[in-house]
Amino acid sequence: MAGLLVAGTTSDAGKSVVTTGLCRALARRGIRVAPYKAQNMSNNSMVCAAPDGTTAEIGRAQWVQALAAGVTPEPAMNPVLLKPGSDRRSHVVLMGHPAGEVSSADWQDGRRHLAKAAHAAYDDLASRFDVIVAEGAGSPTEINLRAGDYVNMGLARHASLPTVVVGDIDRGGVFAAMYGTVALLAPEDQRLIAGFVVNKFRGDSSLLAPGLDSLERLTGRRVYGVLPWDPSLWLDSEDALDLDGRRAQSDGARKVAVIRLPRISNFTDADALGLEPDLDVVFAADARELADADLIVMPGTRSTISDLAWLRSRGLDAAILDHARRERPLLGICGGFQMLGHVIADPEGVEGASGVTVDGLGLLDVRTDFESEKNLRLPSGDAFGVAAHGYEIHHGRITVGSGEPFLGGARNGNVFGTMWHGSLEGDELRRAFLAEALGLTPSTISFPDARERRLDLLGDLVEKHLDVDALLALARTGASDDPPILPPGGAG
Repeated sequence: MAGLLVAGTTSDAGKSVVTTGLCRALARRGIRVAPYKAQNMSNNSMVCAAPDGTTAEIGRAQWVQALAAGVTPEPAMNPVLLKPGSDRRSHVVLMGHPAGEVSSADWQDGRRHLAKAAHAAYDDLASRFDVIVAEGAGSPTEINLRAGDYVNMGLARHASLPTVVVGDIDRGGVFAAMYGTVALLAPEDQRLIAGFVVNKFRGDSSLLAPGLDSLERLTGRRVYGVLPWDPSLWLDSEDALDLDGRRAQSDGARKVAVIRLPRISNFTDADALGLEPDLDVVFAADARELADADLIVMPGTRSTISDLAWLRSRGLDAAILDHARRERPLLGICGGFQMLGHVIADPEGVEGASGVTVDGLGLLDVRTDFESEKNLRLPSGDAFGVAAHGYEIHHGRITVGSGEPFLGGARNGNVFGTMWHGSLEGDELRRAFLAEALGLTPSTISFPDARERRLDLLGDLVEKHLDVDALLALARTGASDDPPILPPGGAG
């Protein structure tokens, strides 16, 4: 088995960036490489085809990493996906399909079967690919959770994976974070830590060199490279920690306001709009931010009923209704579309308490009924005279009354509702929608080409700034047999 674990000093340290870049760099060398993340916690997911011919759900990041590797995304690449439904409870997707819930109260005991399935998925991938580049989650030094860990050092121990720790120098304190990440681990875990990668460095590299030398001397582990900060690097987002929007490239741009729902999901639906040179995409959680919007997008959500209540508590409902009354375009996607209908019913308690029925915003003649069985589809069709495609992930079943059909949903004038995520990534459909809704002259931007260029850019950065040959050798031969054990983890 050849494999490498990319861990991080913190969440959002750059694990996904390094993993994706390594997948592209190794694939360029003709190596059959697969991405892997034992457990992902995200409401941003993607539908792919399972080996048995069914459809399955995995984390968006692993889907993109598979594209970087030039292989077909599959459930084994992200065997456990946790989708937060509240602050204390998450819905479990196991090997691409719903598998109940897990709460903070049973975080360790309730996940034992997940660990077994996740490690089996890794072993399966390792039997079919030359190299596995595994991405950790959060930090490997969450010592309060180590006993039940199967994503970081638990995975590394299972597969004897050499581990590289990524740190974000832009946050400050990266040397302390890297040293401490190793030092707080038990000796058995420390032996698998092979070295470090610094991420998001800006400035004169000569100023960084003394720190890198000291880190290598103090830890007995090498630094495999320093990735620079690059403003043009933009990958499909994994979670809602960084929703800054996408600013326009031209004066007089139209404003697109995406409602920043508390349980927002699949907000990558707005990514393609963000590439348009005449659109200024912002995420809004205040009614005042909607007043001058040319287009409002109501995105997907993991908790439609509770997010609708939140919407009303902030007066956003009134701003949305006013926007529609002024005949400005409004686009609802999945849960956002369901909010635009007349009624949302949850008789089985899929989202919480059973028997709940609430009124929607009443802009579309649609009723939504939640059912326990999740719908995963890769639909295709047409709209505005052009081909369209997308993906569906939802428990809500819609019933459309009056109105014009629109991408698995309905349209009433300038109010559009669809159950299809990802439809705007299709260049022809996006151009036709923007021409219809905003009267924009179609751009020549191609979203698939832009994504491929970003993956190539990331591969270029990894090739130029990391020692890919050494990392490949590390994946094939494993960590050193006798690295220094740092205190306090090595004390006593």
